[in-house]
Order: sequence, then structure tokens, then C-alpha cells
Amino acid sequence: MIPLMDEVRISVPASTANLGPGFDCLGIALRLYNTTTVRRGRGPARGDMAEEVARLFFREAGVRRFAFHWEVEGSVPRSRGLGSSVTVRLGILHGLNELAGRPLRRTELFRLCAELEGHPDNAAAAAFGGFAMVPPVGRLQCYKIKNPMRFVLLIPEFEISTPAAREVLPSKIPLQDAIFSAGCVAAIAAAFASGKYQNLAGCFEDRLHQPHREPLVPFLPAVITAARRAGALGGWLSGSGSTIACATLTNPKKIATVMLESSGLDSAVALVVGADNSGVRILS
Repeated sequence: MIPLMDEVRISVPASTANLGPGFDCLGIALRLYNTTTVRRGRGPARGDMAEEVARLFFREAGVRRFAFHWEVEGSVPRSRGLGSSVTVRLGILHGLNELAGRPLRRTELFRLCAELEGHPDNAAAAAFGGFAMVPPVGRLQCYKIKNPMRFVLLIPEFEISTPAAREVLPSKIPLQDAIFSAGCVAAIAAAFASGKYQNLAGCFEDRLHQPHREPLVPFLPAVITAARRAGALGGWLSGSGSTIACATLTNPKKIATVMLESSGLDSAVALVVGADNSGVRILS
């Protein structure tokens, strides 16, 4: 029997999703983290998200509900397309699971998080680490990302909510656009699965969602073009934005500089991060 605890800390990585054409099915975990502390007992109310998570967890785990409170700290900015809501939901789910004696497996906790999110891409990457592919049917697949792959993140000051970004998407797309994006997704998956990262060059182009979200992030094409000229393999709108992510094997600092300059933003941050290959970690 696993001894019960009164407090646990859970580290969850940020994630970048879609990777251009892989809408709602591709994601990468990043070395940028939030840590959620979950404690038994009553504490300050922290919003509807925790209640929604708790209701689903206790129902699926089949254990008697207990009072808990939580807090989160870390470096993942909110509503910037880096999976901040996943870091909180997965953190609370894993925290409750530890306090309850681990009635659910990691795969089951991922499934609950994906259900709460409404899409599995960020949840899969954050839960298991590395590059994650989540097809509508079939098995989740994850691959570790090796050095020297780096990701350069341009993080604007302004937020974009996922519901608002989904409202601008069309209900239908032309057949040729679907074919184009499907081909790019296949190339991305093959490159990450094989570790032949040089084959990613030019594969992050998208015709499913980014053209329609461009008015929300009007500097997106200029930033990606500048990054590619500086040596990046390509770039994409991270999740629904506002962050823009680029992948590179060389010159990440130079790419970060040109991304900032080409954005024309007065307030933005450029970060260079590696991939996280571990996913959720129980710290205590």
C-alpha cells in the first residue's frame, strides 16, 4: 500500500502545440515549468478550474472526496499558447492522485486532462515529455528530442484566449489546403521519430488555422521569415498564440534577436529553451 501524504509538489513543463499544420494533434514539451503544490485540508478558494478538475478526478478514481487546496508558481505565462492551463490541470490531477494513494495511472490522468482541455496536444506533451503525436484514433506516440535541437520563443505581452482564437476558424477548408497540411504533418512526424531534424526545414507551413489567426498576431509571417533567414528550420504560432515558436539546430541567440526585431513589438521576451523529455515529475 502506498502511504498517504498531506502535501505534494508537482512539476509540469510548458508545451508548444500544433507546430503549424498539426492542429490539435502535435505537441512538444519545453524546459519551462510550473510547480503546483496540493495540500490536504481547506484553504483559499482558487476558482472554477480546480473544482472542475477535482469533480472529474474523484469520480473517475472512485475514491471518497477530501478537502484540498493548492497553489501554483513558475515561469509559464498565461494565455500565451504555452499550455499554462495544462500545467495547472495536470498538476492538480497528479497532486490529488498522489494524496489519494495513486488510484489512477499516468495515462489515465493524461486522458482526464485532455478531456478537460478539449484537445489532447498540449496535455500529451506535458504528461509524457518530448514530441507527442495524438491521432484521433489509435495510440499516442512520443519521441525524445535530442540535442542540439533548440526552440526559440517570442512571447508578446498580450494574451490570446483559446476560445477567441477558435472562433476565427472556418468550418470548412479547401481540399488542396488539407492535402498540403497533411503532407507537412507526415514530414514533421517522420523527422522527429527518426531524429533526422534537418528534414524539418520548410515543413511547419500551415493552411488549416494560422492564415485565419494571423489578424490576431499580424507580425507572425515577418517573424517566421526573419527566423528562417537567420537559420531556423521553421516556425509556427504556438497553440493559439500569442507566442511564436521556432525550431533550430544552430544560432538560437541570433534567431532570438531577429525574431524580436522583426516583430516590431515594444514589449516582448525572446527565450531559448530545450525540449523536456520527462513530462510531469513528482517533486515531493
